[in-house]
Amino acid sequence: MQLGIRLHDIKKAPLEERLKIAKEQGFACGHLALSKVISEYPVDDCALTPGLALYLKRIFAENGLDVAVLGCYLNLANPNEGSLRKITKRYLTHIRLASLLGVGVVGTETGAVNESYSFEERNHSDEALEIFIKNLRPVVSYAEKMGVIMAIEPVFKHIVCNPKRARRVLDAIDSPNLQIIFDPVNLLDLSNYERREEIFAEAIEVLGEDIAVVHLKDFVVKDEELVSVAAGTGEMDYTQIIRFIKERKPFIHATMENTTPENAVAARTYIQEIWNSL
Repeated sequence: MQLGIRLHDIKKAPLEERLKIAKEQGFACGHLALSKVISEYPVDDCALTPGLALYLKRIFAENGLDVAVLGCYLNLANPNEGSLRKITKRYLTHIRLASLLGVGVVGTETGAVNESYSFEERNHSDEALEIFIKNLRPVVSYAEKMGVIMAIEPVFKHIVCNPKRARRVLDAIDSPNLQIIFDPVNLLDLSNYERREEIFAEAIEVLGEDIAVVHLKDFVVKDEELVSVAAGTGEMDYTQIIRFIKERKPFIHATMENTTPENAVAARTYIQEIWNSL
C-alpha cells in the first residue's frame, strides 16, 4: 500500500511547495485536483498542454511522488446540453494530460440529474444510471485510445450510489480502462451507516477485482449528518479494508482525505499501525 494525500488538504501554497510538504510528511503519492491546488497560472482546457504535463511529471518525480489520481469531479449527467459538452471536453483534456503525466487514474464521482449537482431521489433511478452510462461511454472510449485508466467513485448521494450500481456501470461499458475508486465512507448515509461493515464487505465482493485506488477518511455523526473527518478521528474501523488491501492489492495507491495540515501525519500513522497489526 502506498499512502498518499489530497494535495489541496495541505496548507495553501504553490504546488511545488505542497509536494515538498507531502514528501516531508511521509506520503508516497498525491491526489491532484488542478483548480484546487494551482492559482499561480491557468489550468483551463487551453492550458493543459504537453509542456504542462511534462513539467508536472518532473516536479512530482523530484519529490518521489506518484500522481495517484488526477481529479476531474464534474457532473457527467448534467441535463444542460451546453454544460455537458463543456464538461465532456474537460474530461478529455484531463485524459490527454494524464497520458503524458503518467497518472494512476483520472478520477470522477458519478453525478446528479440536475445542474446543481445535488441529491434528489431521481439520482437513484434506473433512468439516471442509463444517462450516466451513456455520457461516460465516450469518455472511457477516449481513455482507451490514450492508454489512460478512468475510475469512478461511488457516492451514496450520487447516481452510482452503491456497489451493485457500480458493477452495472462496469459491466455495461465493459472496458479494462474503467475501474473503481473505493471510498468506503462515501457509500454511507444516515440511513445505512450502522450497517457499514456489511456494505464494505459487499463492495469488496462485488467490486474488488476492479478497485484501482482507495480513499481513506473517517466520519462522525453531527447534527443529523455524516461529517467526513481525518482517518482515526471518527467511528470507522478500517480493519476489514486494510486486510483486503494487504491480501489482494499490493502497492495500491491509498490516499488520505479530509485531513488538515495539523493531523495529516497522525492520520497516516493511524492507518500504518492497522497495517502493521494485521
